[in-house]
Amino acid sequence: MGKLTLSDISVPKPLIVILGPTASGKTELSYKLYEFIDSEFISADSRQIYKYLNIGTAKPSKQELEDFPFHIIDFLEPDEKFSTGNFVQLAKSEIEKIYLKNKVPIIVGGTGLYIKALCEGFLENDDKSNISNINETIRIQLNKELELKGKDFLYNKLLEIDKESALKYSDKNPRRVIRALEFFYTTNHKFSDAHIQNTQQSEYNSIYFGIDLTRENLYENINQRCERMWNYGLIDETKEILAMGFSSSLNSLNTVGYKESISFVNNKMSYEDSLIEFKKNTRHYAKRQLTFFRQFKKTIWLDLSIQINYNITKFLLKDFIK
Repeated sequence: MGKLTLSDISVPKPLIVILGPTASGKTELSYKLYEFIDSEFISADSRQIYKYLNIGTAKPSKQELEDFPFHIIDFLEPDEKFSTGNFVQLAKSEIEKIYLKNKVPIIVGGTGLYIKALCEGFLENDDKSNISNINETIRIQLNKELELKGKDFLYNKLLEIDKESALKYSDKNPRRVIRALEFFYTTNHKFSDAHIQNTQQSEYNSIYFGIDLTRENLYENINQRCERMWNYGLIDETKEILAMGFSSSLNSLNTVGYKESISFVNNKMSYEDSLIEFKKNTRHYAKRQLTFFRQFKKTIWLDLSIQINYNITKFLLKDFIK
């Protein structure tokens, strides 16, 4: 029994999209589907694009990168800039090459903004965001900080995490500053990176598969993964990256795992406290990812305990199969 190919798909320009929070098992599911679909992977991860950031991004191993056809992964220096628009442009190019091979592209990753921009189209401007599901708790907290600490406090916070947006809002307009901050805390992406001009509705037909885990199981996975990373190389990896001359303030390193490692390396936190902070921040990040992914209303949520086989794969793709 052969694999399903692009010729077996009834809709034009199909994309299979695997989404979910960190440590949920997205890559594992993609490998299972690969057994039964003639496919190649497009990584939608805004940190796995960087060289040397291996352990902290849970990047596939060298052996996995040899065994499976990944695209848009492990190709940029940590100090190179890469926006959502860059991702969409590059992903479209790779997708067309995959179609020409009569194969099906599988998008896999946790950067929701990348997935939304590619699969649904995305237009952002200064005054209006079409990103839904902004976390109301975050908005309330930011407005409370505005009331208690003033607009300068919020502006300095934005300056630290998204300097480009902060400089653009040098008048410190609280509404604009809060919008940029809540966008970052909801999507884990800088507001300044979200400006993709003249993007029309997506040309692709996407089917979304999400990983269905209880919060308890997800958090247990996160805690175990953080401990593995922390105890088996993340700190040394961080030291090596800094020893290459890359600044600890780079956007690529301003991410969960590396931030805590840098704090430990710089003697700002103890080994144990840095690990606790790493776990906590990863759980918060996963929560923000889930908030973002809820906007993909047609997602099919899968239990990873299911035994994926050829017939189940055909069933999952029943609306796409001829």
